[in-house]
Amino acid sequence: MDLKQKDLKYIWHPYTHQKNRPPAIPIVKGKKTLLYDEYGNTYIDAISSWWVNIHGHGNKYIAKKLFEQAKKLEQVIFAGFTHEPAIELAEKLLKILPGHFSKIFYSDNGSTATEVAIKMALQYWFNKGDAKRNKILAFRHSYHGDTFGAMSVSERGTFTIAFREKLFEVIFIDTPDDTNFTVIKEEINRYKNEIACFIYEPLLQGAGGMRMYDAKNLNSLVAFLKKEKVLCIADEVLTGFYRTGKFFAGDYLEEKADIICLSKALTGGTMALGVTACTHEIHEAFVSDDKTKTFFHGHSFTANPLACTASLASLKLLQNDGCKEKIEAISTLHEDFLKNLSPFVKQNVIKNLRKTGTICAFEICTPQTDNYLQDIGIHFSNYCLKNGVYLRALGNTVYIMPPYCITKKELKKVYKVVQAFLFSIAKKG
Repeated sequence: MDLKQKDLKYIWHPYTHQKNRPPAIPIVKGKKTLLYDEYGNTYIDAISSWWVNIHGHGNKYIAKKLFEQAKKLEQVIFAGFTHEPAIELAEKLLKILPGHFSKIFYSDNGSTATEVAIKMALQYWFNKGDAKRNKILAFRHSYHGDTFGAMSVSERGTFTIAFREKLFEVIFIDTPDDTNFTVIKEEINRYKNEIACFIYEPLLQGAGGMRMYDAKNLNSLVAFLKKEKVLCIADEVLTGFYRTGKFFAGDYLEEKADIICLSKALTGGTMALGVTACTHEIHEAFVSDDKTKTFFHGHSFTANPLACTASLASLKLLQNDGCKEKIEAISTLHEDFLKNLSPFVKQNVIKNLRKTGTICAFEICTPQTDNYLQDIGIHFSNYCLKNGVYLRALGNTVYIMPPYCITKKELKKVYKVVQAFLFSIAKKG
């Protein structure tokens, strides 16, 4: 059996319809923006391999640092022991995070980072003796992960329908705009002194359809909630590390979160790692002679030395002026690309063109309601693959989120393939 046949026999892939599924493409090598399959075909990875790979594949600097660390210490239990990569990474992150954070709690990925944040916020109030504060506030159309706590604070929909009866109660509100802020405040006031925390994806709701919203109104909402003593949790798993144009999406806001969650690009897409940072005030609620106030949470690979080392290497690359110039160049090229798509908007082929930082998106117009399960997304992705580009649509939502090392020539090829697909739709009418 070749790799495709073995994969079909043994592997269950994520977010993949199982009946009559096409064989997965065996990737044997990655270099910068390119993925190479076993037949020698190449694909421009225009979504950074699920939004994680910001420096491209096979980065030599990160690989060198990993090799050096692997020879010294690859893994050690993080209860009772510590190590230099974890300490150095925590120290560096606390200096650049958007807020007044004092402690770093490590976990394994984005979903666990949000689980930690939710548990931390709920136990904060428990430890403070305020049992009434046990409700959670979240945005509609949100996505915070696939573990049960993360699913509970995410949009009730396709991803969670099988588990709906098992998810805990959450108060859902719309993202704020100039017209609905009064309604949102009224909804929050219905639960006055009962809300423990508010979890949100700042400025960009990723898996919910690359939904973008205004920093000014989010800032007003966070300010209002802070006055009501609600802990604010910023899920920056996607938005961190310049994805929205600034180092963190929270840098656009004057009001800062009490807890922040990081993952995805944290390690430059090299390894799995999650971070949850909190303020001194939150940590102090867990410092007590009463041992039941301990935060009983952990993972076998908490603060894995290799993952922490990869993160340190990625941070160093990010802070180079050359990287920032590339990020700005991608943003500018996206703007020009979206302008060139205006004829397709007039023909009702696409709608809702938008951009933030290195991410641009739009919807393909279909007779059905916007939905993750629409077949148009599969047709689009297959067309792109046949033309040497990897783009994975969210239903009828098309987005481009490339690694920062992508060249102008490569990005223009991505745009050209997308436009060719839209031409084919327009031609069919």
